[in-house]
Amino acid sequence: MLAMRHHFLMPMTFDQAKSMVAALPQQDRARLFVWMAADITDQLPGIEFDSRVCGGSPRIAGTRIPVWSLESWRRLGADDAEILRNHPSLQPSDLINAWHYVARHPQEIDREIRENEAAD
Repeated sequence: MLAMRHHFLMPMTFDQAKSMVAALPQQDRARLFVWMAADITDQLPGIEFDSRVCGGSPRIAGTRIPVWSLESWRRLGADDAEILRNHPSLQPSDLINAWHYVARHPQEIDREIRENEAAD
């Protein structure tokens, strides 16, 4: 495994990368695609904002599930599988989008978690 990790640190051609991606299971290729699209465009597909829904907090598109809520679960020790079991309307790609948002906006998410914990 260590040798494989080292391989990823070495520059590779497009054809080599394409071959490696093609070898991934379909679900992992989809996850990689979502991650690459967000990284390249600096956009977060699947995250919506609407002042009339969830107080305007960033949320998973088409749901009333705010990103701060998912991050709260994760900070309490829940892994993605547990979060998905407790939110059956979500897909793995929804969590990828949420985690990207958290990584790009940590202070905002920290503030929303604190505000919502204080409201309880």
